[in-house]
Amino acid sequence: MDDVPDRIEHTVLGPTTGPSDVRACLDTALQYGMRACVPPWALPLATDYANVPLTAVIDFPHGQGATDAVCAAARAAWDDGADELDVVCNVGRLQAGDDEAVREHLSEVVAGVPIPVKVIVEAPLLTDAELHRVGQLVADSDADYLKTATGFSEGGATVEDVATLSQYRPVKASGGIGSWAEAEAMFDAGADRIGASSGDRIVEEWREEG
Repeated sequence: MDDVPDRIEHTVLGPTTGPSDVRACLDTALQYGMRACVPPWALPLATDYANVPLTAVIDFPHGQGATDAVCAAARAAWDDGADELDVVCNVGRLQAGDDEAVREHLSEVVAGVPIPVKVIVEAPLLTDAELHRVGQLVADSDADYLKTATGFSEGGATVEDVATLSQYRPVKASGGIGSWAEAEAMFDAGADRIGASSGDRIVEEWREEG
């Protein structure tokens, strides 16, 4: 596996994230050849500061926004320079059985922007049956990726969840991945990308092993 750095999205999304944190994230992404995942407000700063592939999170971390507002936020992030978007699924509506509403919501967001969209499904909160349902819903919405977790709820990525979700769409494994051993397990389970605030450690350990 020789393209690991390009498959890592080095992430800075905490509630106290400020400009200096964003610049530090971008410095590290540049140094290690990684992508970066930042809050939407940071996109103008990020695009001016460094030439790094940028993902922005939308309706983060709870996925409770109204469709019009989420679509507007997605378009604004694209306008501000995002290369990809990570949009949070409304888990409450999924668990209530409102599958068609979830699909329509995601479909509108995906249709509103010309860039790849990943859907964060908070896999640790879902049953196996719900994982399969949301996997199919995301596939039906034409989103490009499934993403395991925000990292701000219960639990994070597991190899079992990645294996299930990868049946439906390419997977970004995110939540609690802090080492190359953990990242490698996710890749082996079918993940295409890794989202982590420890991207530098992951790449360093991968290089040492190689």
